Amino acid sequence: MIDILGKRYLFFALSLLIIIPGIVMLTINDLPLSIDFTGGTLMEVQFEEGIFPKPAEIIAIYENANIIDAQVQTTENNTFQIRSEVLEDTTQNNILDTMSEKFGGEVIIQRVDSVGPSIGRKVTNRAALAVGVAALAVVVYISIAFRKVSNAFRYGVCAIIAMVHDVAVVFSITGIGAYFWGWQIDALFLTALLTVIGFSVQDKIVVFDRIRENSTILRQLPFETLANHSIIQTLQRSINTQLMTVEFMLLALALFGGVTLQEFAIILLVGLFSGTYSSIFIAAPFLVVWEKKEWQNWFGRGKQNQITA
Repeated sequence: MIDILGKRYLFFALSLLIIIPGIVMLTINDLPLSIDFTGGTLMEVQFEEGIFPKPAEIIAIYENANIIDAQVQTTENNTFQIRSEVLEDTTQNNILDTMSEKFGGEVIIQRVDSVGPSIGRKVTNRAALAVGVAALAVVVYISIAFRKVSNAFRYGVCAIIAMVHDVAVVFSITGIGAYFWGWQIDALFLTALLTVIGFSVQDKIVVFDRIRENSTILRQLPFETLANHSIIQTLQRSINTQLMTVEFMLLALALFGGVTLQEFAIILLVGLFSGTYSSIFIAAPFLVVWEKKEWQNWFGRGKQNQITA
C-alpha cells in the first residue's frame, strides 16, 4: 500500500512553498483589483491594421484629459484594454477623437464597461458573504452527516482548512500572474474562486465519507492506517473525475480560448487541481494530525533531542 499519510509533513511543506511566494507578491504589490471591485471604466479599443500605438502614448492622452490612473493592457488583434476611473460620455468621446487624430485611422470600440464604487463594494461584500456561508454550511453538514463518528466536528474543520488552502493557492497564482502578466482580480476571478470552493468541498466530503465507512468496517486498524487505506480507495475516482476530464478541458481553454478567457481558465485549472490535491494530501493528513494530537510532540521532540545531544 502507498504510504501517503506517512509523508504528510512533506506535502504541507510543498503547499507552503507554492502559497508563500504568491501571497508575498500580493502583500508587496497590493491586491490587483479590477474596476469590478474598485469602480471605474474599462474601454477596449481596436486600431486599424498597421497602427501600433505604444501604451505610454495612450496613457498620455488620458493624462491630458486629467485622467491620471489609466492602465493599458495589450491583447490580440491590435486591441487595447484601458482601465481608468469612471469616464463621462463626453470624456470618452474626446479621448477617442484624440486617439483617432494622433494615430490616424478609425478607432473601433469593442466594449465599454463602467462600474460605480458602490457596486464594487457590493460585489466584494457579497463575495465575502458567499465564502463565509459556504464554510459554515460545510461544517454544519459534515457534523450532521458524520454524527455517528467520534469527533465529527473535526472532519468539518479539516475540510475548511483544506478549502482555505485552495483559496490561498488561487490567490497565490493570481499574485504571480499579476506580477508577471498584469492579471487583475475581477468578476471572472470571483466565479473561478467560488467554483474551486464548490469542487474542493465535494472532493473532500467523498474522501471523508470513505473514512467514515471504513471506521466501522476496519475499526481495529490504527486511525492513520485506516485513513491511508481510505485515501487509496478514492484515489482513482479523484483522478478520473477531476484530472482526466475537467482539467483537460480547462487546459484546452487556457491554450486556445483567447486572451479574454486565458486568465480565468488558468486560475480555474490550478484551483481545481489544488482541490483534488488538498483532498488527498492536506485534508486527511490534517485530520490524522488532529486525531493523534501530534502538535504535543513537536516541541517535546526538539527538547528531547537537545537533552540527548
